[in-house]
Amino acid sequence: MMNRLLKFATYFNNMNHNLKDLRKEYSLAALDELHTDPDPIFQFKKWFQEAMDAELLEPYAMTLSTVNKENRPSARVVLLRDLSTEGFTFFTNYLSRKGHEIAENPFAALNFFWPDLERQIRIEGKIVTLAAADSDAYFASRPRGSQIGAWSSPQSEMIESRELLEQNVEQFTQQFEGKEVARPANWGGYCLIPDYIEFWQGRESRLHDRICYFQHSDGSWVRSRLAP
Repeated sequence: MMNRLLKFATYFNNMNHNLKDLRKEYSLAALDELHTDPDPIFQFKKWFQEAMDAELLEPYAMTLSTVNKENRPSARVVLLRDLSTEGFTFFTNYLSRKGHEIAENPFAALNFFWPDLERQIRIEGKIVTLAAADSDAYFASRPRGSQIGAWSSPQSEMIESRELLEQNVEQFTQQFEGKEVARPANWGGYCLIPDYIEFWQGRESRLHDRICYFQHSDGSWVRSRLAP
């Protein structure tokens, strides 16, 4: 028993030592406030297109952070499904953990991280629920398997087994056989309306470029440089 404990201790000590030594110099590009768009949504579109052109793996994946009524934060990765002058849209189960937290506290944050480009984008703002017609339209465009999955999964709830989930899939597959799959009332879209967006470009010696946009009450945006 003592030998096993010593092995574990040695392993974790070595791992911690290795983690402290892990680092990467960033040197691909620079970011200057004079060469960014005055509108952060257009700047986001520019960077997003560059991420798509670079054929990154799921550049539309973003970390969504929410906070519940006890001020406990939680984060998970969701997919960006639309971008407009209003904000950033994603879809989920309204009764999921994130759905409950958004209902309790509509302020949230998004983060995109594209390590191959040495870039990240931080976004903060308020989340609003999409109109039912918009959620209907997107739901109708999803693969049928994903539509059935939305009915089958009581998202974020504890379930007895994987078999129960598969039974639900079979049940709803039979229920909707030969018919269009309607959108569940507890599933739909949200839009995060930003009031803060920050573009981060990795630079050497950890002296990164950080250009942020703050939105005034009149809707205008102001650019500033932040210390890394």
